[in-house]
Amino acid sequence: LNNLAMLYLHQGLYAKAEPLLQSSLAIKEKALGPKSPKTANTLSNLGTLRYYQGLYSKAEALHQRSIAVYEKAIDSDPKSLAFSYNNLALTYEKQGLFSKAETFHQRSLAIRENALGPEHPSTATSLNNLAALMFAQGFYTKAEPLYQRALAITEQALGPEHPDTATTLSNLALVYFNQQLFAKAEPLDQRVLAIR
Repeated sequence: LNNLAMLYLHQGLYAKAEPLLQSSLAIKEKALGPKSPKTANTLSNLGTLRYYQGLYSKAEALHQRSIAVYEKAIDSDPKSLAFSYNNLALTYEKQGLFSKAETFHQRSLAIRENALGPEHPSTATSLNNLAALMFAQGFYTKAEPLYQRALAITEQALGPEHPDTATTLSNLALVYFNQQLFAKAEPLDQRVLAIR
């Protein structure tokens, strides 16, 4: 139920995803209890659905519930906690709560660096998300080294022609563009175009 719901969610079929996630959550809460990491996973997925629906306060509450379970569970996977921290950070960001968003992006990044290593693609995702938060606030000099580090990771781990590499190149080019450093932005955008 959960997996089928996520398929629908990623296709933008929110009305189909919602009852499946609700059913999955009810089954997990009854069979495994409300404090199971598997229950937390469905809470997080339901939070993601609410995020995509633009229901940010509902998304926030669901992500907070999933985090509370992950933080207390002995058998919890740290990568799942990092994912929930990331989702909560994105939810705060959408609400303009940048300080809270930064706290949870930093937590997600720390866990991913610890659990997966500083050169893992998921670590690059956290770096990208933190950089995007800095960019959104106009803190270009803070965003730039984060994007540069994310770029180095994606180029090494995924390759110089990977779509994620192109995304990071594009993000870094925007940092330069917004600072009117056009000579730095142009070659990055040319690489992005060639990859895409």
